[in-house]
Amino acid sequence: MKNFTSTLFLMALLWGCQPKAQNDGILQVIPPKQVGMSAEKLSYIDSLVERYSTERKFPGGVFLVSRKGKLVYYKNLGNKTLEADKPYQKDDIFRIASMTKAITTVAIMQLYERGMLGLDDPISKYLPAFENPEVLGHFNEKDSSYTTVPAKNSITIRRLLTHTSGIGSIRSKTRNLSAIYGKHYANISSMSAEPPLWNTEQLVDNLAKLPLAFEPGEQYLYGYSMDVLGRIIEVVSGKPLDAYLNENIFDSLGMVDTHFYPPEEKSDRLVPIHDYKDGKMVMREGMDPLAAKIADPNHKIPTYHRGGGGLTSTTIDYARFLQALLKASHGVENGYSNAAEDYRILGRKTIELMTSDQFEKLNEKGKGRNNNIGLSHCLGFALTTATAMDSRSPGTYEWGGSVSTKFIVDPKEELVFVGMSQAVPVYHQEFYGKMISIIYGAIVE
Repeated sequence: MKNFTSTLFLMALLWGCQPKAQNDGILQVIPPKQVGMSAEKLSYIDSLVERYSTERKFPGGVFLVSRKGKLVYYKNLGNKTLEADKPYQKDDIFRIASMTKAITTVAIMQLYERGMLGLDDPISKYLPAFENPEVLGHFNEKDSSYTTVPAKNSITIRRLLTHTSGIGSIRSKTRNLSAIYGKHYANISSMSAEPPLWNTEQLVDNLAKLPLAFEPGEQYLYGYSMDVLGRIIEVVSGKPLDAYLNENIFDSLGMVDTHFYPPEEKSDRLVPIHDYKDGKMVMREGMDPLAAKIADPNHKIPTYHRGGGGLTSTTIDYARFLQALLKASHGVENGYSNAAEDYRILGRKTIELMTSDQFEKLNEKGKGRNNNIGLSHCLGFALTTATAMDSRSPGTYEWGGSVSTKFIVDPKEELVFVGMSQAVPVYHQEFYGKMISIIYGAIVE
């Protein structure tokens, strides 16, 4: 009896140490008709990808649609090379670029709902380098010299989440700011695998030395705001950004293939990047910095982690992240798994706050994200506020990555879409627009 009891104890201990299962109630594959969608209409996605791939406009990738917590479409289409000898695989690892921002946003909101920070806290409370921000004054185009004036408003966490901080980037549409970033800190680049000899703290401290484009809170400007949030996560949690995300998001959701720097044993799963020349796809010449780094058996794990970009992931991993948000906002009473509590990386009311319109006043002034009717911004995401533009429901939130990745979450339809490809720059942005039209057209109930 003693041996039997010991055996049971050992089995329970080992079971408790196992990672979460990959298919334990979330994202099970079912026939589309069971959740009110048409399999025939979803198959138009196959035709779309084939057409773009044949015309060398888009390489293909891995595409996923779920409704009401169940997978209705999950396919790998097209080829990773121009020779059509390496089809995409469902376990391929993609650079998700700015889709990292959604994960950073959720991490910030976790700290918010734990009472560890406030959305309207000045960021200087956590990052002293931002104690006295300066706004760009006069700019000399000849040598990129400039003057500054003291900012009247504080940069807050909310303003970082909405890209209204005044922090720009090398790619800022404000030419003066772009030139300043390019001249003084050329290594701060959204496509860099790692600035030499920098860690995340050094990255943010160098950003703090640069002038703001405008008074914080006055308008929208896409830039490095989310990278600053990544550092705030480290300061508030006391953990490196990658460790915090692993412990509080990835491990909880079984996102086993999501990393800033994939381990060497996964290097062959990292998808190559397509480029464009004269409007046609070509393979990017040479090995990109990330692929070279993880393929090097002697490489050391870098200490540079960007909250605004840099993560790699698989389509199913990222879908599990989005599904967890959708699940928590709807609850088990709507047919979700009884294991829902395991996937509540955020509370329902926190998600409501995160996905609420933050740009009503800015939109009225023409200082919001853009002038498109029905498109606004919430905390960390683009937000649909009206259905005038396309079939997305009000309340749909979404984002994409510069290497041709895309996601949407439509809470009203309980719909999730994830598209993963690797082509840059994205000359054919209408591709995902057409795919999303197909998906909504497949909703029949």
